[in-house]
Amino acid sequence: MIDFSPLWKTMKLRGITQYKLLQSGIDNKTLDSLKKNKNITLLTLEKLCRILECTPNEIIRFTDD
Repeated sequence: MIDFSPLWKTMKLRGITQYKLLQSGIDNKTLDSLKKNKNITLLTLEKLCRILECTPNEIIRFTDD
């Protein structure tokens, strides 16, 4: 199962808000998918990594659930 809880922790640590993500090209539908732990594209993952200046491990984790 995909879990985006690391994303929210990383955003908090870096002082990045959801509004900043919207301004940076992440749309509402994608934010909704992230909140519901639904699939996103690798392009979106790359975009998030660039915005947050981090690695994918700081955005997503996989669980056994």
